[in-house]
Amino acid sequence: MKLFTGSQIKNWDQFTIQNEPVSSVDLMERAAAAFVQQFVSLFPDTRQSIHFFAGPGNNGGDALAIARMLHFKGYEVQISICELSSTFSEDFTINLEQLPGLETIVLHRIKKGDPWPNINGESIVVDGVFGTGLNRPIEGFWAELIDQINHHAGPKIAIDIPSGLPADGIASGSVFRADHTISFERPKLAFFLAENHAFVGQFHIVSIGLAEAFAKKESSLFYLNEPESLRPLLQKRDAFGHKGSFGHALLISGSFGMLGATQLCGRACLRSGAGLVSLYVPKIAYPILQGAIPEAMVMVDPNERTISQIPDLAPYAAVGIGPGLGQSSLTRAALWKLLRRIDKKLVVDADALNILAKEPAKLKALPPNSILTPHPGEFKRLFGASKNSWEQLDLLRKKSQDWQIIIILKGAYTRIALPNGRVYFNMSGNPGMATGGSGDVLTGLLTGLLAQGYSPEEAARLGVFLHGSAGDFAAQENSQPALTAGDIIQNLGKAFKKLAG
Repeated sequence: MKLFTGSQIKNWDQFTIQNEPVSSVDLMERAAAAFVQQFVSLFPDTRQSIHFFAGPGNNGGDALAIARMLHFKGYEVQISICELSSTFSEDFTINLEQLPGLETIVLHRIKKGDPWPNINGESIVVDGVFGTGLNRPIEGFWAELIDQINHHAGPKIAIDIPSGLPADGIASGSVFRADHTISFERPKLAFFLAENHAFVGQFHIVSIGLAEAFAKKESSLFYLNEPESLRPLLQKRDAFGHKGSFGHALLISGSFGMLGATQLCGRACLRSGAGLVSLYVPKIAYPILQGAIPEAMVMVDPNERTISQIPDLAPYAAVGIGPGLGQSSLTRAALWKLLRRIDKKLVVDADALNILAKEPAKLKALPPNSILTPHPGEFKRLFGASKNSWEQLDLLRKKSQDWQIIIILKGAYTRIALPNGRVYFNMSGNPGMATGGSGDVLTGLLTGLLAQGYSPEEAARLGVFLHGSAGDFAAQENSQPALTAGDIIQNLGKAFKKLAG
């Protein structure tokens, strides 16, 4: 699914109005009805009171339409109209005229300098003051009002986007702190940025029937990595297939004291569906891994404690390197040797990334479409610091294009940057996966998918989603705090089954 900027979404509204055709006020009515359906699912108790804050523009018009509908569903509704200017949008005025009489809905007007409105302590507050058109920080009296509302202890809900939050960037100044944001048609790019999470809360997307023709023709750099687009990528297994049909993966991993990473990586690679998995490890690992992962083949480096050589790469369809590798001088030399020789699909993770970060010019030695899987600290060491997540997103895209590599920046809504400039935000996973070994599991999974013949883009998108989905199953079973990397591996089968439908 494509994601659009705030200006593109505004154009989408206008395209729908002109080409459906539908009046803007009727489109607003559709949006209000979709919002109400989601709101009622979140707050079904009609005994709850709701206090709306409505600005003079179309976000305020949405608020008035929603307030009317919820009133007729039996909720007790109050509205505070924030007179940011002396003029009101046409659709706001129409919806104001459609409100029931003042004996049933309490209506206040707030002008600059007025006392703060009284909010019932148990009320749900709904924010419709500023919408996606805001292009500057909220200041002065209205910033103070937003700050005052934020002190309300009850649930706080934003219509489309929290007031004060730019659709395409980082929040600055006063911003409404929503517990839930009910947004129209597509998530805003701002929702995926770490600095904005405290304002967005949990976001919910509701369709308002915008014209599909616009979404099809409009270009975008940003996409959601979601099941609907991934399911068709899954390969079907030939009834006459054998282990040689499903690829041979090589994992170069491990050093003294870090052999657990090799075990996790190897087990995940086997769970990916790879027909054969070989582990190339320091000599000390041999007796451990032969017993721990009997399904894998184990080859040993001449060195007892670290990787110092690279095996013959000819038998393998894909190579993964990095988990538990260490950064000894022998291992650094072995990595450079690998990069000079390799003509296979490649996944680079963990200490292999840290070695590259010390000599970033050698990134040019990576085969095109190699997959790098840094966490934010590794990304910073490789490519430099960013002031915030929005600038980091630009840097991610630029480096993927500059080096013609796929970069998977791990974290909430893991970002997958492709050499063509596209970025996918992943929609599976949870905070419980922030645990040691989780990245090793991802490396094994990606390498196994590559070995089976998936393209690097397909492997990156499928691997990240399946990894997160398995983590979600693990969290359901064991809770987020108790989740371990091994739990992710154990639930990969469920993730494959769910994606396959």
